[in-house]
Amino acid sequence: MPNAPVSAEVAKMLTKANPAVLTTLRRDGTPVSGTAWYLWLGDRILVNMDEGRKSLEHLRRDPRVAMAIMDTEDWDRHVGIQGRVTTLYPDVGLAGLDRLCMHYLGTEYPEREHERVNGVIEIDRWFPWGFD
Repeated sequence: MPNAPVSAEVAKMLTKANPAVLTTLRRDGTPVSGTAWYLWLGDRILVNMDEGRKSLEHLRRDPRVAMAIMDTEDWDRHVGIQGRVTTLYPDVGLAGLDRLCMHYLGTEYPEREHERVNGVIEIDRWFPWGFD
């Protein structure tokens, strides 16, 4: 499993609106996975969570994460990522969530009533599948 940074070919794939799964850790160390939108920031990954989600509680206690990001055009081509959420900050005006929604759906996020939090993931290790 290579250390960061990711290769140019992987970085190119990560710029697309791909399906992804984010894994956090419960207090007892049990992994918990859920789907996630993400945005590639060039060397880090932006994710966004509802303030009331358990995944956010997990990250505040233990910032370690894993992600699986599948190429939307070929799910056999994917990247496994291990890293840490190094920054959590309030999503004022839902600007971060809107960036993610524009990336995936081409429109702002319609539900505006819940507080949200942005998280920035720094990649420690990554493993590519299906790349040349």
